[in-house]
Amino acid sequence: MSQAEKQTLGFQTEVKQLLHLMVHALYSNREIFLRELISNASDACDKLRFEAIKKPELFEDQSDLRVRLYLNEEQGEIIIEDNGIGMNREDVIAHLGTIARSGTADFLKNLTGDQKKDSSLIGQFGVGFYSAFIVADEVQVETRKAGEAADQGVRWISQGEGEFSVEPITKAERGTRILLKLKEDAKEFAGSWRVRNIIQKYSDHIGLPIQIEKTVEVEGEEEQASATEWETINKANALWTRAKSEIKDEEYKEFYKHVAHDFQDPLHWSHNKVEGKQEYTSLLYIPQRAPFDLYHREAPRGLKLYVQRVFILDNAEQFLPLYLRFIKGVIDSSDLPLNVSREILQQNPMIDSMKSALTKRVLSMLEQLAKDADQYAIFWKEFGQALKEGPAEDFANRERIAGLLRFSSTQETAQTVSLADYLARMPEGQQKIYYLIGDSLSQVKSSPHLEVFRKKGIEVLLLTDRIDEWLMSHLNEFDGKSFVDIARGDLDLGELDSAEEKQAQEKATEEKKDLLERVQKALGERISEVKISTRLTSSPAVLVMGAGDLGVQMRKILEAAGQAAPESKPRLEINPEHPLIQRLESSAEERFNDLARLLCDQAALAAGESLEDPADFVQRLNHLLLDLSR
Repeated sequence: MSQAEKQTLGFQTEVKQLLHLMVHALYSNREIFLRELISNASDACDKLRFEAIKKPELFEDQSDLRVRLYLNEEQGEIIIEDNGIGMNREDVIAHLGTIARSGTADFLKNLTGDQKKDSSLIGQFGVGFYSAFIVADEVQVETRKAGEAADQGVRWISQGEGEFSVEPITKAERGTRILLKLKEDAKEFAGSWRVRNIIQKYSDHIGLPIQIEKTVEVEGEEEQASATEWETINKANALWTRAKSEIKDEEYKEFYKHVAHDFQDPLHWSHNKVEGKQEYTSLLYIPQRAPFDLYHREAPRGLKLYVQRVFILDNAEQFLPLYLRFIKGVIDSSDLPLNVSREILQQNPMIDSMKSALTKRVLSMLEQLAKDADQYAIFWKEFGQALKEGPAEDFANRERIAGLLRFSSTQETAQTVSLADYLARMPEGQQKIYYLIGDSLSQVKSSPHLEVFRKKGIEVLLLTDRIDEWLMSHLNEFDGKSFVDIARGDLDLGELDSAEEKQAQEKATEEKKDLLERVQKALGERISEVKISTRLTSSPAVLVMGAGDLGVQMRKILEAAGQAAPESKPRLEINPEHPLIQRLESSAEERFNDLARLLCDQAALAAGESLEDPADFVQRLNHLLLDLSR
């Protein structure tokens, strides 16, 4: 299709649904449309400033960047115009006709129909341009990319329903001009006072002028006349460059919404200026909600990078480790060269130093946030699993990260227990931190492995997230106390075991030697050995993994990925005081073998494992039930 033709295209299906949601779910907060469009205009100017470092000709002899608003209250129209980077035809179709972002399906799947909840989903997803249709019956976009000829301009028009049109135009100036034809009940947004109020409320922090036409009276020699001049409404200096004492909390919050394209306030922030060998300013935010692509490890992430207040990169991922990818904000360096590239960032030792300092800054922010249990609970629900990646990725800060983790336990089933809480509640004589991993809280709470710990009043951490087994393989100790998986290897409670209990186990092992050998023979290669258990008080048997074996959780992850898990054989521990074990001991050989296999299968199910032959288990159980009924 030639450039000279007008083309009508259909919106991506997801955009249609999003437009409907925008109009209805955010109806009560319509003024945010202006914040979003001004933020986009500001970003376009930032991108031009960066591109012009290498290609000054892109400025086209006009280097003063600004955003201008034209208001026509009588006609019910408002124009937002910038002289930034602009777009060509391909950019317009890509950016205004589709949602080019991972997680779209998740976004749509989570729509609830509840206006308040769906409004927060929009904030998590970040789709600011489409907010124009909250107030407009029609949106027209005229744009030309910097550096391209005047006849390469593009006009995009849509009523926000099923389709949009794209056609070529001649546009003398670079940049983008957005015309909103306001709905009848939204014409107030073309009023000068209303627009000024919104800009000062939401966009005062933006570091380039936001201007509105102002009519002034000019006295001539013969008669009075009027003239038009441009009035800058915002402070027009980068918020992070101002002194903290001059910035109100509301300004910090609105800047976050600008930089993160979020609709909700942040949980916490930190504004810090570093001077000395290196000079840079950072303004970091902890969001309140996770984006849908948080766990898509290839999704864009990182801080906005400025050098000497000049925008350089939108997602500079080199300044924070991957496990802190949820942090939003800006960093402005006085030391890096203006023509910095991603390659330079990856190879520059200065970056490593800044990354280390910023990582510690974020951990301090989280430690401060953790002092408010309710606020930290919000953070943990959204970002806890990302933080659990930390001990494996960041050895230097492993202890601090561990202190920020939260767990369920046998005392508190909600994920609110810190390791400091656990240590403070340890009984005298306990030297280790005990934990149990499983697929669900209900499964681990009823695990036979917990019986002796309940009897002795010892708290056990209950880990049920998919990442937990991998986490604990990298978390060896905390505050000098080592971690022990109570489902692995020999259970040594140290001083918490009395001499009488140890002697009783040794005696039972000797007395039940024949029984242990018979069970081992009945189960054959399925298990590594049979032992008298120190774990059990009310269950007949339990399976125990070897100290170096792969756990059930990791096995399932590998199998789901189509990878073979290494072979391992668990140990079967039995409780000689249990009536089933006593009946097993007195059973004839054929019945003995069936009972032994049933006990082993039951122990596997209790551990969250799948049976290799469920039909065989059912058949043996049915035979046993029939025998008992006779």
